[in-house]
Amino acid sequence: MLKDSAPDRHRPVASGFQHDAFVYTDEEDFVRQTSAFVQAGLDAGETVVAVLPEDRNSLLRKALDGVADQLIFLDMRQVGRNPARIIPLWRRLLDQAPDIPMRGLGEPAYVGRSPAELEETALHEYLLGVAFTEYAGRFRLRCPYSAELGVDPAGLHPDEPERGADVSFRHPLPAVPVGAQRQEFGMGDLNAVRRRVNLAARSAGLNDDRIDDLELALHEICTNSVRFGGGRGTLSWWTAGGELICDVADGGRIDDLLVGRVLPPVDGLGGRGVWLANQLCDLVQVRSGATGTQVRLHTRVR
Repeated sequence: MLKDSAPDRHRPVASGFQHDAFVYTDEEDFVRQTSAFVQAGLDAGETVVAVLPEDRNSLLRKALDGVADQLIFLDMRQVGRNPARIIPLWRRLLDQAPDIPMRGLGEPAYVGRSPAELEETALHEYLLGVAFTEYAGRFRLRCPYSAELGVDPAGLHPDEPERGADVSFRHPLPAVPVGAQRQEFGMGDLNAVRRRVNLAARSAGLNDDRIDDLELALHEICTNSVRFGGGRGTLSWWTAGGELICDVADGGRIDDLLVGRVLPPVDGLGGRGVWLANQLCDLVQVRSGATGTQVRLHTRVR
C-alpha cells in the first residue's frame, strides 16, 4: 500500500539497477530536482528520457532551453495510462541503443490517477527492481512524486524489490461488490460469456471498438482460466467510477511476477493472454496466491 509522508530522496536498490525517487512540493521544486539530474546525464553522454505527464514535460522543456531537443519526451498519461505498459516501454528504449547508458525520469503515480491505478503503480515500482536487474550499470531511473498525492515512495524502492513485489502480487484485490453480476464458466461457456459482456458493455455506453477490445481481452483471460486454472472460473462484472470492470477468478497460481509485462516467446506456455489484455484495456490487475488467481480488467466508459 502507499503510505503517507514525503521524504526527499531514497537510495538505489541493491540489485545494481539504480532506481530512486523524490517528492516535489511545487513546480519550482520539480524543475530544480529534475533539471540537475537530466543535465548530469547529458554531460555524461547518456540517452536521457523523460516519461512524465505532459504538463511536467513542458516545465522541463522550458527549464532546459537550448538542450531540451537532446531529450526524448513521452507523455506518461498516454504511454503509461495502464501501468503494466511502462516496463515494456523502458525495455524497448534500452534495446534501441544497447551500447549507450540511459537515464530516465518516470512519473507513473501522477495526480489524477484512480485508487486502483495508484495501487498498480505501487506494484509497478516494486517490479522495476525485478525487471531490470540485467540492465545494471546501463539504466538509471528516478521517479518524481507530487507532495499532493500524500505518498511516501520510500517503501516502493526497497533493498529487496522482489520480496516487495511478491508480497504485493500475492495480496488479493478488494472484494467483488455484492451487487455485481456473476457467471461461472468452463470451456463450453466462453461464447456465452462474450455475449453477456457484450450486452453489459453496450448498456454501459462503450463504442463498438472498445467492446471488441474488451471481448478479445476477456476471452483470452477466461481461456487461461480453463487451461491453467483448473478448467473453470468465475466471471464478475460491474460498473464503478466511470468504468466497466470485469473480474476473472480461478483456482490456478501464477509464479511469474512479470506476467503480462514481458512478451513471452511464441513457443512459450501461457502469458500471452495477459500481455494482450494489457494492450487492450485501460488497466489490468493481476493477483495470484494460495487461494487462486484474479485478473481484473478495467475499461473506461467515458
